[in-house]
Amino acid sequence: MAWFGRGVRKVPPVDMAARRAEREALVATIERRMAAERPLGLPALGPRVAEALTAVPRELFTPPEWAADAYRDQVLPLAAGQTLSQPSLVALMTELLDIRVGDRVLEVGVGSGYQTAVLARLGARVFGLEVIADLARAAERRLRALGLTGVTIRVADGHDGWPEAAPFDAILAACAAPSVPPALVDQLGPGGRLLLPVGPVDGPQQLCLVEKGRDGRVRERPLLAVAFVPMVDKR
Repeated sequence: MAWFGRGVRKVPPVDMAARRAEREALVATIERRMAAERPLGLPALGPRVAEALTAVPRELFTPPEWAADAYRDQVLPLAAGQTLSQPSLVALMTELLDIRVGDRVLEVGVGSGYQTAVLARLGARVFGLEVIADLARAAERRLRALGLTGVTIRVADGHDGWPEAAPFDAILAACAAPSVPPALVDQLGPGGRLLLPVGPVDGPQQLCLVEKGRDGRVRERPLLAVAFVPMVDKR
């Protein structure tokens, strides 16, 4: 599995100029796609998220055998049956959370670390949970290679969240739960947003946005149909 597998000690040097034109073309594709989805009540691609996507080399987070496809707007496979979300969905989820500099963000399902890198580029303080230890360690190495700080990754599933790091301004899950985990709602701060896929692994899933008002009231609304790997439960 090259540097995506067990026993790897370092990440290849990162050439930030390499494939920048491909990143810019991908961002333009995402911008058009999100503009077409505006009638559904979804956000447009804003300049801050566009800049973060342009700055993060997706090929670094892609298995070597799929590196040629790093800038296609598609899902790519990772180790242990996990997946790397398509960039347009990463962009949409990031926009929906409205991340601001200094926000405390819980990410459930770090995977290879691509979404983590985008959040960190936006100035978030990211607390990442990843149930597969090899993926977690490799993600940490990639983030260090990019000089991204303010990220802490723990090997754990996401059902119980990260209570000692709560409250969070935003919570993002890249894996589907049968229903919204109560612990994640509890760990969301007033005015915070929780975004996660809800539904069975072999059935229809909806990307759901859970908002907690300043008064503590919680509102949940489905946004669009999605397909994610399941949230592993090791409790």
